[in-house]
Amino acid sequence: MLDKKLYLCTLFLRTDTKMKPSQAQQQKFVKMTTQPVSRLVTQLALPSIVSMLVSGIYNLADTFFVGQINTQSVAAMGIVFSYMALIQAIAMFFGQGSGNYISRALGRQDIDQASTMASVGLVSSMATGIVIAALGFALMGPILHFLGSTPTIMPYARDYFTYILIGTPFIMGCYTLNNQMRHQGNATLAMLGIMSGAVLNIALDPVLIFGLDLGISGAGIATAVSQFLGFLLMLALAGRNGGLEIRLSQFRPTLHRYAEISAGGLPSLARQGLMSISAISLNLMASYYGDEAIAAFSVVGRIAMLAGAAMIGYGQGFQPVCGFNYGAGHYSRVRAAFWHSVEVLTIYCSLLAVAGYVFATPLVALFVSHDTGVVQIGAEALRYQCLSFPLSGFIVMSNMYLQNIRRTVPAVIMASARHGIFLLPALFVGHWLLGLTGIEMAQAVADVISFVLAIPLSLHALRTMHRKA
Repeated sequence: MLDKKLYLCTLFLRTDTKMKPSQAQQQKFVKMTTQPVSRLVTQLALPSIVSMLVSGIYNLADTFFVGQINTQSVAAMGIVFSYMALIQAIAMFFGQGSGNYISRALGRQDIDQASTMASVGLVSSMATGIVIAALGFALMGPILHFLGSTPTIMPYARDYFTYILIGTPFIMGCYTLNNQMRHQGNATLAMLGIMSGAVLNIALDPVLIFGLDLGISGAGIATAVSQFLGFLLMLALAGRNGGLEIRLSQFRPTLHRYAEISAGGLPSLARQGLMSISAISLNLMASYYGDEAIAAFSVVGRIAMLAGAAMIGYGQGFQPVCGFNYGAGHYSRVRAAFWHSVEVLTIYCSLLAVAGYVFATPLVALFVSHDTGVVQIGAEALRYQCLSFPLSGFIVMSNMYLQNIRRTVPAVIMASARHGIFLLPALFVGHWLLGLTGIEMAQAVADVISFVLAIPLSLHALRTMHRKA
């Protein structure tokens, strides 16, 4: 028993001068660089799709249970969602930034650099989460007011926000580890970690909200507890199936490593960060039309997240294929994987857009049937989003492709377009010209313009890669 404990301590703390690929890592390299890309992307995408769908269902379940309390509680979740989008943005900055580097390093079979980057990315993300949580507790009132909370929503927002702040480091750790594991080709293990937290959250919600009569505080506690346990599971799974173990001894931060994280992570930070800013702006403008409007956009946002879950999951299956083969110099496989993914996602988004448009009213009513005003506003906003949803597949794949081949500037522009560069002006102009209807139309307008921008940026990178090959 003593020998076993000594071995485990040595495994976590040891420093290796040069790490060599294990047999499992060698087999994974061969698989990622030789299997037909259509089959490979689909295999890697399926676990990501499942985990994204489960996370989306958790968000809807959370909204459903909280929606049984009152309209202000649903609105409070929409207010705090802006904060959660922000910490997800920072976590994905570290996760995508380190993950992109890791996949290229594994493509070069440089295990030592990949392992070091994994530790630097995770530790840096969680340390940042601790600082953010501390600032959140110190400035809770001003932050919630800035996020768009009204006086009637504020008490509910405070109760929910308190527990989200406690769970912040673990929420960020989960997102960072999930991205790192996916970029290593371990999508199934990443799925297990995400699913465990989401399923536990769904199970805890009714117990804490209604069984123990904790109200919206129960929803916050359920989220914090489930994210903590999900993080522990993902940390235990990180070194399985040829993956990289997280060792404190490998935490060797340097300016060069943070530059690499920035190059790969800035597009994700821009996308998610601007999503947070857009959500704040949406809440502030919706507040002119009362708590019902804030609640309606909160519900539509959760439905849109579920609709986009499979799309993002399929794109996540593309990312490790892109990173491995780009690092190995197999550029024709990268191009083939890109066009295959675009074709699949365009068909998926078109079918879902038709269904969402037809069933918009019953979908929104499922969560807030007691408030007809919320249902009416939400159904109109959902139908407008469905009009542009078929374009989303090409937009998302262009962003992921540019990000993984380290075209930082166009990737940041593309990532910022749909949820920032075009959405924010569309919100303000729409509110000014058309009132509430203009706000409902804003996302569709931003999607159309983003699609037009994605065409030259992605085609130019593809042509450059063709010449390089």
